[in-house]
Amino acid sequence: MRLQSDTLPRILDRIGEQSHGPVLELLGPTVEFLTPPDRHAGFCVMRGVIPPGRIVPLHSHDDIEAVCVISGSKQALTRGEAGLEWRRLEAGDYVHLESGAPHAWRNDTTEPVVDLLVTTSRIGRFFQEVGRPRGSTPRRPLADELARFAAVAAKYGFWLATPEENASFGMALPTPALGNATT
Repeated sequence: MRLQSDTLPRILDRIGEQSHGPVLELLGPTVEFLTPPDRHAGFCVMRGVIPPGRIVPLHSHDDIEAVCVISGSKQALTRGEAGLEWRRLEAGDYVHLESGAPHAWRNDTTEPVVDLLVTTSRIGRFFQEVGRPRGSTPRRPLADELARFAAVAAKYGFWLATPEENASFGMALPTPALGNATT
């Protein structure tokens, strides 16, 4: 789905480049809370950024998601007529994901892609639990960070595809950085 041409500029005016809340890194991509995940609210709004060359591996969860591409371009792996298939999303494109829908994202460009994400407070709390404050030096995740991410995802009832399932769709999972896991 594509948003009407007058809708995107209004969204951009409201979101802009200004800081709205804490920015958390999620093994590469980041989220910034525009509305914090409150235990009493039913939804959470975030500004997400996927850096060039990064992915969000294949997964699913019971929570619905609505994603609008604000700037940049990325590929979305979603269910199509022939099963899971990649499709290109550009600024102004919108995707609604139903509960349980398997999906993945990849930024195969040289520019960051910026999204507006509207989902449940539960997903926001998941991001708070697995995210770390954005650091100044990008690095590959440590082995204990990947294990912690998988454990928290299991706690929330998320399904995470195996490395082989991701590879079958052209995605290589991040490999842990070498070194002491406590640094």
